[in-house]
Amino acid sequence: MAEPGALRNLTRGTVVAARVATASSLWARFVGLMGRPSLGGDDGLWLPGTNGIHMFFMRFPIDCAFLGAPDPEGARPVLSVRRSLPPWRGIVWFVRGATGVVELPAGSLDRTRTTVGDRLKLGAAAD
Repeated sequence: MAEPGALRNLTRGTVVAARVATASSLWARFVGLMGRPSLGGDDGLWLPGTNGIHMFFMRFPIDCAFLGAPDPEGARPVLSVRRSLPPWRGIVWFVRGATGVVELPAGSLDRTRTTVGDRLKLGAAAD
């Protein structure tokens, strides 16, 4: 996995997660967060090149945001959100137009007021 960077909500002026790792290989995207006992409160996982996820073998609930293609500034629009997805609930259906998904601790989207239409940008680690 690639070095973590911060995920910022440019629309709301918030840091959604300070440390978001990138699952850059097919295997890393498949494994995702499976088998981990938890996800740190300010951590996340960016799954580029996918428009759907599953919750099989997950031990904890997560939020996820499905993001579209980046604009010229590198910000991506939020196309769909799923809040507090329970573990072991199967497949989260594909989101049309999504070019990646970010997985976050449950409650992250509400805490940062992130919703459909917001612009998110993954970049350097948060201070």
